[in-house]
Amino acid sequence: MPTIPIIRTVAELRAVLAERRRAGERIGFVPTMGALHAGHGSLVTAARREHQCVVASIFVNPLQFGPNEDLASYPRTPERDLALLAEHGCALLFMPEVAEMYSAGSVTRLHQTGLTDVLCGRSRPGHFDGVLTVVLKLLLQVQPDTAFFGRKDFQQALVIRRMVRDLDVPVSIATCPIHREADGLAMSSRNRYLSAEERAVAPELFAALRGVNDGFLRGERRAATLVELGRVALARGSRWGIDYLEVCDPETLEERGAEARAGDLVAVAAKLGPARLIDNLLLGENVPA
Repeated sequence: MPTIPIIRTVAELRAVLAERRRAGERIGFVPTMGALHAGHGSLVTAARREHQCVVASIFVNPLQFGPNEDLASYPRTPERDLALLAEHGCALLFMPEVAEMYSAGSVTRLHQTGLTDVLCGRSRPGHFDGVLTVVLKLLLQVQPDTAFFGRKDFQQALVIRRMVRDLDVPVSIATCPIHREADGLAMSSRNRYLSAEERAVAPELFAALRGVNDGFLRGERRAATLVELGRVALARGSRWGIDYLEVCDPETLEERGAEARAGDLVAVAAKLGPARLIDNLLLGENVPA
């Protein structure tokens, strides 16, 4: 299996990528926090279709973790990550230390209003400040033609897209489909927290979203009724701690107060054991059975 060069500093990264640009290569970028799975591999594969050089980053960003969240326990599997990236044709890996990303005395943080005040932003204050700060830094460091994100983190991708537009960052943002296990569970690094018993229960999250979508396809348009369909489905097992389950405008993330529409976002976040899992679908779309 081919080896991937690992770059640790911003200076080296810029020098290597400058050579690639001089050679006329287009650069695709896949930012990650490691603990990679096939969903990340699909992002690299998507990037390779139109880019001669695909860069991935692995950086567990402390700024986006709250004081009682899982920064210390977040899974770290560097050897497996390297193998997966090589398998999918990644050209190089940027893997900086915290001190390289945030120099001593660093106090600048990026903040966005509106899109970050709802859904995950409501229950994780400061989370998106950390996401936006690190993503902007990475985009400035890599300067890719296109950066690739997964649709499982729908709110994150929307927030990043707005940041790029508002700040005139010269990069295209691509959002790729959710990658799922055979039983429908959205792939996530945090799935590793689940016990065998919890893993058997976890597909109920996507099944609840499918139930909401089925109700919509049967003609139900009342947003509150659709949400209740999902909540009742998750309540049956009494294992889930629901953070939110909402029908939202897919552009503004504003909760639908009355009538749901085709293409609306149905988003859910819930705790199962130690894991906080998120998922989503768009009303009216074809979803796996």
